[in-house]
Amino acid sequence: MADTSRIAPTLAQTIWPASGGGVSLPRALVLMLAGTLVLAISAKVQVPFWPVPVTMQSLAVLVIGMSFGLRLGAATLALYLAEGAVGLPVFASGAGLAYLAGPTAGYLIGFVAAAAVVGWLAERGWDRNIWLSMMAMTLGTVILMGSGVAWLATLIGFHQALASGFTPFIAGGILKIVLGALMLPSVWKLIERR
Repeated sequence: MADTSRIAPTLAQTIWPASGGGVSLPRALVLMLAGTLVLAISAKVQVPFWPVPVTMQSLAVLVIGMSFGLRLGAATLALYLAEGAVGLPVFASGAGLAYLAGPTAGYLIGFVAAAAVVGWLAERGWDRNIWLSMMAMTLGTVILMGSGVAWLATLIGFHQALASGFTPFIAGGILKIVLGALMLPSVWKLIERR
């Protein structure tokens, strides 16, 4: 198991360190805007499904969270929600405050929590090992899906929420977990070779 008491540099901090070792607001803003752009693009890569479309967002959320860490990852996802709330077309379909109360609202709110949790784990080195990455991404997926199904259940009932907001996404979720768990440790290995 990784040491959960010490904070390791994130992938973003390693690739683009803040000048002077502190917090750089311009750097953070650039990373956050880049992250929200990736999220917006991942939202548009979708298979139409009702009531929740299948997108690549959960993979993007987990990779951003693990690459950016707890604070920057959660802030990036919060910025993404704010962009959508003010009407920017960043969500899978639609925008505005009303969208944040629709069927996908629970998943969107779960994005922030999932990014924060996997970011915290990445700060403890969980993104450098395939098995730990897989465990972190599984936990992030459970948080994201749990939040989504809980909200959806308030709209269409628990059994229907499971049937339409969870079950169809199991295979895709597993694939995204595996892809993310292979991706991050591989990037770390490339960095270590350089």
